[in-house]
Amino acid sequence: MEQDICVFNKTPSILERETHYCPGCHHGIAHRLVCEVIDEEHNPEETILVASIGCSAFIYDYMNFDCIESPHGRASAVLTGVKRARPDRLAFAYQGDGDLAAIGIGEALHCANRGEKVTVIFINNAVYGMTGGQMAPTTLIGQKTSTSQQGRAQSSDGSPLHMAEMMSNLGGVAYSARVALDTVGHIKEAKKAIKNAFAVQAQNVGYGFVEILANCNTNWYMTPVQANQHITNSMIPNFPLGEYKNILKEAQG
Repeated sequence: MEQDICVFNKTPSILERETHYCPGCHHGIAHRLVCEVIDEEHNPEETILVASIGCSAFIYDYMNFDCIESPHGRASAVLTGVKRARPDRLAFAYQGDGDLAAIGIGEALHCANRGEKVTVIFINNAVYGMTGGQMAPTTLIGQKTSTSQQGRAQSSDGSPLHMAEMMSNLGGVAYSARVALDTVGHIKEAKKAIKNAFAVQAQNVGYGFVEILANCNTNWYMTPVQANQHITNSMIPNFPLGEYKNILKEAQG
């Protein structure tokens, strides 16, 4: 009888819990990447997570960090208070597009502009996932949602917000990047970006921001495979991947 061989060990900060996410959801991948970076580069016992409202509201069930739950859209404001009260801690928020780019955009932009020494992980799946699949600030032109049955129209709904580019133009931002989780290669690049976003905080340089293009196959009415293809074929052309600002790299020449 062949013996099973372990080919992958979960990172210690990921807790063993039954997931509440939909099958195929990318939140689990994003959680793992964040925890891997903190376990490899920082001290989990000196890390504080600020959770937002959305599909990831129960993120504290999956990550073994001290955690504070924030009101809807206020994660960046709560994160500011946490970091100012405990500047010795590694502090980060995990927010969705409806939470950060809609109700919380004021808090998010001002936190970034002030150059708070924090890290924000921003999940962009172009739709309100938890509350019924409504149109979000990042919904693509022509995309059908529960509140845009004919597709988002630029004439009446405006264009999707490009948060990574917006953040890069603010003086307090030290790092801003957009990554995706649709392929193995992109997942590897996403981990590098998350590492850089935490590095600028750890080195007390400024605010770090990573926008992650992720799926919502349930509200997109797609299979997980189709959802990955949608990111590749539709989201990435509208939301180009890459680093938009990296103070550390610029300082190196």
